[in-house]
Amino acid sequence: MTVDSSARSGLTVSGRPMSSPLQDVWALSRQMVGHFVENVAPCGTLPGDAIHGDVTTITRTCLELAVSMLDGKDIPEKAERLESAAAQWAREGVPIDTIHHAIHEGFKIGLELVVTSAADKYRGGGADTVLTVSLADYESLIGGAKLVVEMLDTMTAAVSQAYVRELRAVVSEHHTAVHTLTSALLGGHPTSTMARECGIEIAERYRVLALSIPPHPEESDPMLDAKVVARRKLRRVQAELATRCGDTVLSLLSVDGGTLLIPGDDPDGAESGETGLDELAAQLSHAARVPITATVVATDTADIPAAADQAHDLLDMVTRLQSVPGMYRFDDLALEYQLTRPGPGREYLGSLLDPLDEHPELLATLQTHIAHNLNRQRTARLLHVHTNTVDYRLKRIGQLTGFDPTQASGLWYLRSALVARTYRTN
Repeated sequence: MTVDSSARSGLTVSGRPMSSPLQDVWALSRQMVGHFVENVAPCGTLPGDAIHGDVTTITRTCLELAVSMLDGKDIPEKAERLESAAAQWAREGVPIDTIHHAIHEGFKIGLELVVTSAADKYRGGGADTVLTVSLADYESLIGGAKLVVEMLDTMTAAVSQAYVRELRAVVSEHHTAVHTLTSALLGGHPTSTMARECGIEIAERYRVLALSIPPHPEESDPMLDAKVVARRKLRRVQAELATRCGDTVLSLLSVDGGTLLIPGDDPDGAESGETGLDELAAQLSHAARVPITATVVATDTADIPAAADQAHDLLDMVTRLQSVPGMYRFDDLALEYQLTRPGPGREYLGSLLDPLDEHPELLATLQTHIAHNLNRQRTARLLHVHTNTVDYRLKRIGQLTGFDPTQASGLWYLRSALVARTYRTN
C-alpha cells in the first residue's frame, strides 16, 4: 500500500514527544502480548510458538509504526515491514481476525499510556489537580486523536492488503495448475499441456510416496484452536519439502497426509547426492514436530495411479500393524502386502489368532513385540511391564496358538496372522 511520506513534524506534549511512553517497544510489546493472551480470545487459542513469535512480532512492528507516525519520520519503511510481516503470517496460517484483534487491543493500551502520561505532566502526579492545558498541547492532543484514526487505517489496510495478496499468491494460477497437474498424473490423465503451463518437465519415472501425518499434541488441547495448529503443521511440512526437494516435487497434502511425486528412479532417493528418502522422512517429521510414516513405490510415469494406490495400501497396512513411524518400501513389505489380498489364505491366517480373543493383553504384547523388531526391553517399556512378563506372555501365546513366537517358523505364521487379521473384518 502507499503511505503518505510527506514531511510531518512530530507531536509533542509539554515539550516532550507524544511517543515517549511507547519508545521501549520491546518491553511494551511483551507486556501487551501478555495482556492479549489473557483478554483477547483468538490470541489465547494460538500455539505457544505463535504467541511468542508471530503475535509478538506484529505487536512490536505496530508499535514501531505508531512511534514513527507520532514522530513524523520513517513511516514508509515501517509500513513496508508491517506488510512483509503480514505476508509471513498469511503463509503461517495465523488468522487475520487474530491479527486485527491484537492491533486494536494494542491501540487501547497505547492510547491509554499516551493520555495518562500527558495528564500526569499537568497534574504533577496528583490525581486531584485541575488540568489547564496550553493551546499548543491542546492542538497536539487533538492532532494525536486524529492521528490514532489514521494509524488504525494505515495498519489495518497494510495488514489486510498484504495478507490477502499473499493468500492469492499461495493459490495463484500457477499453484492451482501444479495441483491440477499432480491430480492429472495421479488420475492417469494427459498432462503435457498442463506441464507446459506450469513450466515443469514431466519425468520418465517417479517415486510415489504416501504420507501419514498424525495430529500434533496441541491439536487436542481444548485451550488452543486445533485448526490453526494443524494448518501451521502442514505449512511447516510444505516449507521443508520445498527446501529439501525444490520445485520438481509434486504434492497433494492435507493436515493428515497425502501423496508426493518425486522424480527419479532410485527408491532410496540417494542418487546424485540427493537427499535420501529415510532422511527426508526424518526432516519432514522434525518440521511437523510429529513422527511421520511414509511408504514409497517407484514406477514409470504412466503407471503412477496404480503405484499411488499401492503406496496407500502399504501405508494403511503399516498403520494397522502399528509399525514404528518412518519410511517403508514395497520391497520390504511385499510378503505382508500379498497377505492383505482377499482369498482363503488370508482368511485362514486371520483365524490363527482367534485363541487370543479372550486375552487382549497377549494380543497387545504380540503386536508391540513384532512392531518393535522383537526387542524385549522396548516391548516391556512400552507396555509398562517387566521383561519377564513379556517372556511369560510370549510363551502363553505359543501355547494358545500352537506357534512359538521365539522360533522363526512360529514367528512367521504369527506375523502373517497379524497382517491378515487386520483386514479380516473389512
